[in-house]
Amino acid sequence: MTRAFLVVMDSVGIGGAPDADHFFNGTVPDTGANTLAHIAQACADGRAEDGRSGPLHLPHLDALGLGAATRLASGADTPGLRAEPTGLWGCAREHSPGKDTPSGHWELAGLPVPWDWHYFPDTQPAFPADLSRAAAEAAGTDGILGDCHASGTAIIADLGAEHLRTGWPICYTSADSVFQIAAHEEHFGLDRLLEMCRTLAPRLHEMKVGRVIARPFVGTPEQGFTRTTNRKDFAIPPPAPVLTNWAQDVGRRVHAVGKIGDIFSMQGIDALRKGSDAELMRHLSDLVDEAEEGSLTFANFVEFDSLYGHRRDISGYASALEWFDREIGAIIARLRPGDMVLLTADHGNDPSWIGTDHTREQVPVLIAGRGAGQVGAVNFTDIAASIAHHLNIPAQGPGRSFL
Repeated sequence: MTRAFLVVMDSVGIGGAPDADHFFNGTVPDTGANTLAHIAQACADGRAEDGRSGPLHLPHLDALGLGAATRLASGADTPGLRAEPTGLWGCAREHSPGKDTPSGHWELAGLPVPWDWHYFPDTQPAFPADLSRAAAEAAGTDGILGDCHASGTAIIADLGAEHLRTGWPICYTSADSVFQIAAHEEHFGLDRLLEMCRTLAPRLHEMKVGRVIARPFVGTPEQGFTRTTNRKDFAIPPPAPVLTNWAQDVGRRVHAVGKIGDIFSMQGIDALRKGSDAELMRHLSDLVDEAEEGSLTFANFVEFDSLYGHRRDISGYASALEWFDREIGAIIARLRPGDMVLLTADHGNDPSWIGTDHTREQVPVLIAGRGAGQVGAVNFTDIAASIAHHLNIPAQGPGRSFL
């Protein structure tokens, strides 16, 4: 019996989404955004020298076909990534009307989003008055702070001291369909923050807001504030079975690594492992040794997106890619006969682009364990169908296997 490891490199887009002109950062369409190519070009030009140096060095990903996939998707130059692929490779496009985490992951798991998400306007206040009152009531406070579009790190820097003084939670949103709540783990309390999110989630899900996100932080005004790894997403459950359900329903074990459990509201998931990306890589490595025959492991590595893409940090993003390449190369070398690793992404987040939002891009499809060759340009849902084909389980939805 075979095993499958589906690994999402969060936001590692490769450009060329056909409908990018319908998605925006501010008033600028995402046409021309290309996360991977623009990082590679910046590295080759000496514009990504903070903490690293030289051309982008991703020998394992490039050998699987990363450079070739980027050129297939967009025709863009990929300096430093010109290997002849030894893996199975291609690119994939999304059809759901969103460029956020749930949209990408649901569709990768075989389910295009069947509705339009609700987004809050970029005004201040951003939230309806009754929602702000409900948030304050859920927190047991007289009001909330924020009530605007903001960067998560910037808003705790700006409002952290006032939060400690008043005890009011910091509520904010972004270009994604999210309602985020930041609060100090010790002064406000982590359990209290999670309960606040849990209380508000049904109301926001009814509005078709994709996620309510707890954003705990620690620190002081004097020393600064830092977000912790105790983030938790309260997401709308998928309205139909997805890849994890397909596997579990026929008796296969499903392991989630990272925020996969939150994204799918634990539907179809037997075991969950969380932590920083470094900790998640150790979990993934352990699962190569420990995961049962016939099992599915579904992993997300978020820090490309959360630490570097949104902050438009090209050097940091390049460093994270090079770290990931080293680690995933060692894991691929330890696969058992019959194992398959499929590496992909859920959207783009071009750190060279204007604004701070995700970018609408195609994503790589890189496969180890199934020989070499090109799968061409496929759909996100085809990834779920191909995983199901490899595991010899029935697939549902519109996807078609490319294996």
